[in-house]
Amino acid sequence: MSAASAVVDPFSPLNVGPVRIKNRFIRAGANEMMTRATLPQKALLEHHRQLAEGGIGMTTLAYLSVSADGRTMAEQGILNPASVPHYKAVTDAIHAAGALANAQITHAGSFVMHRELSTWRAISASGGIDQIGLMLGRPLQREMNRDDMDRITAEFVAAARCAVEAGFDAIELHMGHGYLLNQFISPLSNKRRDGYGGNAEQRMRFPVEVLKAVKQAVGDRVAILAKINLVDGVPKGASAADAVVTAQALERAGVDMLVLSGGRNIEASWQIFGSPMPYEDLAAMQPGWLAKLQFKMLKATTPKSLQFKELFFLDAARLVRAATQVKLAYIGGVQSLVAAQTALAEGFDAVVMARATIHDPTIVNKWRIDGNLRSGCTACNRCVAAMYGPSGTHCPVVGNAFDPAWKLQDAGAA
Repeated sequence: MSAASAVVDPFSPLNVGPVRIKNRFIRAGANEMMTRATLPQKALLEHHRQLAEGGIGMTTLAYLSVSADGRTMAEQGILNPASVPHYKAVTDAIHAAGALANAQITHAGSFVMHRELSTWRAISASGGIDQIGLMLGRPLQREMNRDDMDRITAEFVAAARCAVEAGFDAIELHMGHGYLLNQFISPLSNKRRDGYGGNAEQRMRFPVEVLKAVKQAVGDRVAILAKINLVDGVPKGASAADAVVTAQALERAGVDMLVLSGGRNIEASWQIFGSPMPYEDLAAMQPGWLAKLQFKMLKATTPKSLQFKELFFLDAARLVRAATQVKLAYIGGVQSLVAAQTALAEGFDAVVMARATIHDPTIVNKWRIDGNLRSGCTACNRCVAAMYGPSGTHCPVVGNAFDPAWKLQDAGAA
């Protein structure tokens, strides 16, 4: 790890596992929604080409499901043999523009917002009420058994192998924000009474099994990352002390780098972004009064005093830095070169950004020229609502959306 207070050039290269990133800037996974029938579209290719040309060291494609049942949304991309040539076109474009490509892979567990499941109940760490399923006529979820765990682990391994074949340089296992692996890690979701539930160490058992299997399958060819929560942002949820246990368990399992995030999509989406969410915009894009009621309830959970500040996860991230030797990537409110330098001086090895790059894909190149320049992003989070519209992820403030028609052409034929 880098020594705290050391001077680290943000534009210096970084070795992560078997790969070398040209600088310390990584584009965070940001659910681009530029897919159709689960395949990437030309808009997705151009989106990440712009980011690569704009100076980012590695850009992350979010969030690619490991199976059809692992999707949160019906159109969500799936990493499987059929999609490999399409994603290969995207990674080729990223590489040609000078950056590396990171595949963020995930399974939704019970966080499923469509009706195309192959079973009548979604799986999760524990059974009980399915909060999302309630709106879809699917009120209950099922606790995973050993056969389920073996099957899901095999799906992660198969998706990782497809990612390698598609030309990705890194694979990021999404273990945060309320997806399946986080449903095991977080006490909000994991109520099990066997060896996979209980204290923070035991709740890590299944995520560790998945990481080890993926690492063994492809870890000599790509970097293996994991995105984890520093805090859930909810009473009785995972704390920063739990995050230390999570990080140490993954370090022992051989992870190459951890991406430090926080928050839960349902219970505390505001915590992910460190600023209030545009719930009115999100509600307007969802059909049905139940969905609108849900967003109204989510708005009520947002702290009234919440105001955006740079490096809003720094205090919790410091605890993980002090307790581990593994490479750590800081995420959470980097909107200036000064903030990036501060995170690196604190001992973090890279900085991960989404909103600043959505507002301006060339921000990293601009910082190389003018270190005093601040991002024009106001953390309004309107980009989060926009990603569910016809143009996918873009900044509505500056209007940098791609032509929606580009979503109708697959990336492999672009």
